[in-house]
Amino acid sequence: MALIDVKELSFGYDNVEIIKKLSFKVDEGDYLCVIGENGVGKSTLIKVLLGLKKPYSGTIEFGDGLKPHETGYLAQQTLVQKDFPATVREIVLSGCQGSLGKGFFYKAEHKKLAEESMKRMNIYELADKSYRELSGGQQQRVLFARCLCATKKLIVLDEPSASLDRETTKEMYSIIRKLNHEGTAIVMISHDIETALTESKHVLMLNDHENFYGTVSEYKEWKGGNL
Repeated sequence: MALIDVKELSFGYDNVEIIKKLSFKVDEGDYLCVIGENGVGKSTLIKVLLGLKKPYSGTIEFGDGLKPHETGYLAQQTLVQKDFPATVREIVLSGCQGSLGKGFFYKAEHKKLAEESMKRMNIYELADKSYRELSGGQQQRVLFARCLCATKKLIVLDEPSASLDRETTKEMYSIIRKLNHEGTAIVMISHDIETALTESKHVLMLNDHENFYGTVSEYKEWKGGNL
């Protein structure tokens, strides 16, 4: 079953249409890598999928009861975010905000989910530590745990390896792989095309003149081996 089915989607920014009639889908347990040069609309596409920006035309259909606010989203970290003065527990719990409804306080079920997510990411012993005191790899695990509080169906990642060192990047891809093998669908924007093609199942390449969507093997054939 398709979690997201995109049909004839057109969007852009500053009243300029940059992508026209884009169609693709994300199935349950899929791993889709979105690639392309800077400025072709990758981050804008993510905003459209998350309901943060309206498309000019086309449709986005959500399946299996998935709603835009139930998608786990891991954006690029800024220096301010890395120095955020909150505990690990507080940050992970904030992933439950989409399910609070009209309430303002976390319920027992939210706290239990946060604990389970921290244990799943092997950071439960860090629950009361300040986020700003953690290593880059530990911070990434915290953010993944936060995503798991939002949903177990789909996680969207925007350049997750940006500004990370080699070892932390390796650990991050290992986490993503594990989550995907456990059934969580992944949509990831990446400039690391070689690694993306090794890890992912499908590729969506955005271009200013021609877009591509298909399996990794179909993408390699489309490129004629010129990767």
